[in-house]
Amino acid sequence: MNMIILDDHPLVRKGICTIVSSGQFMNIVGEAANTTEALRLLDQTNPDLVLVDLNLGNENGIDFIQEARRAGHACKYIILTSSITQSELQLAQSMQIEGVCLKEAFPEDLLYGIEVVARGRKYYDPVLMGSIMEHKSGREKQELSELTPKELEVLMSLGKGRSNKEIANALYITEFTVKKHVSQVLAKLELADRTQAALYALSKGLVQFEMQR
Repeated sequence: MNMIILDDHPLVRKGICTIVSSGQFMNIVGEAANTTEALRLLDQTNPDLVLVDLNLGNENGIDFIQEARRAGHACKYIILTSSITQSELQLAQSMQIEGVCLKEAFPEDLLYGIEVVARGRKYYDPVLMGSIMEHKSGREKQELSELTPKELEVLMSLGKGRSNKEIANALYITEFTVKKHVSQVLAKLELADRTQAALYALSKGLVQFEMQR
């Protein structure tokens, strides 16, 4: 299995290379420190798998995976991270990303995860899966119940990545009214911006992730 490693820390890349090289039938064909380098390597090497750091300085691993898929790279992806929010984890699942592994995992766990993904299955670190199972839905239901029907429609539209104009056209309201609803949604759910609202909608299963083409 040919692999690329995308991580902005040289020492981390070397450590991952050492671990992966110890596995059977695993071959590192390239290393990248940023998404631009990684996309170029994808074109040059056509790997089977990319190990992607979630937090790449000013860049994001999930955004890279979406961009790579849009460019037609249908290889498998495993996210490597020291920490991941519930929303990011739910988004990774919605995007059908093949794996998520914590950097604190043992080397054999990473190798096992790669083998699982290579066989066409998904691998999510057991610690993360435990977090998902323990996540209580009571507070989520209470939060959503505070939204009016129209605010809920706006939230779902945000989850689909629609602009204010597109939301206004879809719901037959003015853009000014859309802005008011968005402000109310953010305030009631204690979210910082539209991006967080979109991630929230995805994580709660209000919408399915739709890859833009």
